[in-house]
Amino acid sequence: MKKTVSMILRHVVLAFLAIVWLVPILWLVVTSFSAYKGINTSHFFPENWSLDNYRVLFLEPDSVVQYGAWFKNTLVIAIFTCIVSTVFVLMVAYTMSCLRFNGRKGLMSFGIILNMFPGVLSMIAVYFVMKSLGLTNSHLGMIIVYSAGSGLGYLITKGFMDTISTSLREAAWLEGASEATIFLKIIIPLSQPIIVYTVINSFLVPWGDFVLAKLMLNSGISTDWTIAIGLFNMLNKSLVNKYFSIFCAGGVIVSIPISALFVLMQKFYVEGVTGGSVKG
Repeated sequence: MKKTVSMILRHVVLAFLAIVWLVPILWLVVTSFSAYKGINTSHFFPENWSLDNYRVLFLEPDSVVQYGAWFKNTLVIAIFTCIVSTVFVLMVAYTMSCLRFNGRKGLMSFGIILNMFPGVLSMIAVYFVMKSLGLTNSHLGMIIVYSAGSGLGYLITKGFMDTISTSLREAAWLEGASEATIFLKIIIPLSQPIIVYTVINSFLVPWGDFVLAKLMLNSGISTDWTIAIGLFNMLNKSLVNKYFSIFCAGGVIVSIPISALFVLMQKFYVEGVTGGSVKG
């Protein structure tokens, strides 16, 4: 009897949490198909349905909505950040996992401690450094900022590489293989699950970031913005009653690429997380 009651209570709590999470998302989706442009709190589902909000996003840009340009900017920044960050993480993880050198443990500890500090603490310093280099209001500057410290997130990838048998590397050394050859032809092919995990995380950071993007892209030229800045601008008090449904449509569109990526890579993503928690 106690087990039954406990199970029912757990399911009730889980169902409540699911509702709390899903209802706002559902409201966002249905509002994106509303013919009413402002916030309608009197009805959960729209009284009149329309696809006009999605048409405006891509086919009818104006001084407020430049969604096509925002999407392209965000995608370019996210792709290049993903590539550079993934390379950095893999190289640092391989160095810490497979190589032995003086100061290795101290460097690892320093990296872990440094990574514990929130990135916002260094934002002002980063901004003035980038400004002195002329890289503010620049997508290249955004890629550099997002990628520069990515190597500090090596720990999970290192944990996965620790599970790869050292006998494989030793056999390659005996055959005369260089460290680069071992890294590219042995470690990388065996690390596909954790590479997928790293790619997804590296892509997520610039794709959904608002704070750093708002700080760096401050010229006021809307075509240079990322999606996060553009959507936030629609919530301005003077604009929200005209653009809220379009904002919801933009939120639905921006979630599609990353949702598709998660669905396609879910198996590898889970293997990467669980594999990185086991040390051999």
